[in-house]
Amino acid sequence: MDQEDRRIITGDSYNAWAASYDSMENKTRDLEGDVLRNTFLNPHYGNILELGCGTGKNTGWLSKKADFVKALDLSPKMIAKAKEKIKAENVEFIEADITQDWPVKPGWANLITCSLVLEHVEDLNFMFAEAARALKRNGKFYICELHPGKQYAGSRARFETGQGMQSPPAFTHHLSDFLNAAKENKFNLLDLNEHFDDDDSKNVPRLLSLVFESGI
Repeated sequence: MDQEDRRIITGDSYNAWAASYDSMENKTRDLEGDVLRNTFLNPHYGNILELGCGTGKNTGWLSKKADFVKALDLSPKMIAKAKEKIKAENVEFIEADITQDWPVKPGWANLITCSLVLEHVEDLNFMFAEAARALKRNGKFYICELHPGKQYAGSRARFETGQGMQSPPAFTHHLSDFLNAAKENKFNLLDLNEHFDDDDSKNVPRLLSLVFESGI
């Protein structure tokens, strides 16, 4: 399967998920929302680029922290749901494939957020290269993904529809993959945390979060 086929399948899957995404039980979605809000406690972050905004679960909150938010997603139906909920004048929703050049000028963003997206992206180096281009110097790049330990055990994004189980293409990224791509693109690691269901550290963490700072 080539990259274009994966893009189409991923977009179709999230289009099918859009109608039920907010209402169905989803521990990964809910925990990530908490992680984001607990990570960015400062009152203001200037321009924010949100990669994979989905139905806007974080977009409204980010808009209150920003001068302007560009919220990108591959799925037009996910964006349509987000637009129904979020009417903030400082938010622009853009249908975009983040595995291609991002629709922002160099040095535009103070903060980039990437929530539960990179599971569907094979080339992490491209993502960090684009983040380095899009960020101002010392800008922050937040990533929160399904923990590699969960992936090793077979967990991945999947959901049930009337047509059966949907499971978009997924890639396992080791911690070293994130760190090596960051180093290659001159990012410094500021924060790394593992997040557990019910704060129970006896189990495999559900999520891995990382915050990098651009050194370019």
